[in-house]
Amino acid sequence: MNTNPDNLKRYTVGVLVDNEPGVLSRVSGLFSRRGFNIESLAVGPTQDAEISRITIAVLGDDAHIEQLVQQLYKLVCVQKVQVMERHNAVERQLLLVKVAADPAERESLMRLVDIFKAKVLDVTRSSMILQITGDNEKIGALMKLLEDYGIRELVRTGVVALERGDGVMTPDLFD
Repeated sequence: MNTNPDNLKRYTVGVLVDNEPGVLSRVSGLFSRRGFNIESLAVGPTQDAEISRITIAVLGDDAHIEQLVQQLYKLVCVQKVQVMERHNAVERQLLLVKVAADPAERESLMRLVDIFKAKVLDVTRSSMILQITGDNEKIGALMKLLEDYGIRELVRTGVVALERGDGVMTPDLFD
C-alpha cells in the first residue's frame, strides 16, 4: 500500500460479524496482511446476540479501501461491511483521564470540565478522574489543555460510529 500520508485519508469502516471466538483476529489480521495500520478499533455486541459490530478507523485511499472491503467479504464470518464518510456519520470516542489536581487548581480545572461538557468521576486530594465523549478533535483539544495540569494516566476507546439518516446496516440475511 502507498504509505505517503499526503495521499491518504481517514476512513471509518463498520463490519458486522458472527459473534464467535477468533473473529476479531481474522478481521484485524486481514488489515495487517494488506499493510493497513489500524488507528482505532472498537468491538461490541449488536441488538442480535449472534452478531458483533467492529468499527475500525484506518488511513488509506479509495482504491485500497475498496480492495479491503472486497477482501473482508471473503471472510466467512463477515456479514456486512460499510465504509462511512465523516460528513455522513456520527462518530464518538470515550476518554477517561486521571489529572493531577491539587485544591488550588480545581476551580480552573472545573471550568474546563464545564466548557467541554466532561464529567468528574472521582476526586482525591491530589487528582481527578474525568470522562469525556466526543469526536477526535474535541478529545484531542481537551487532552492538550490537560497537559498543563499533568496527565497521570489515560485510557481511550476507539471510534464508534453510525451512518446518519434512516438507513440501517443489517446482515445480508435480513435484507
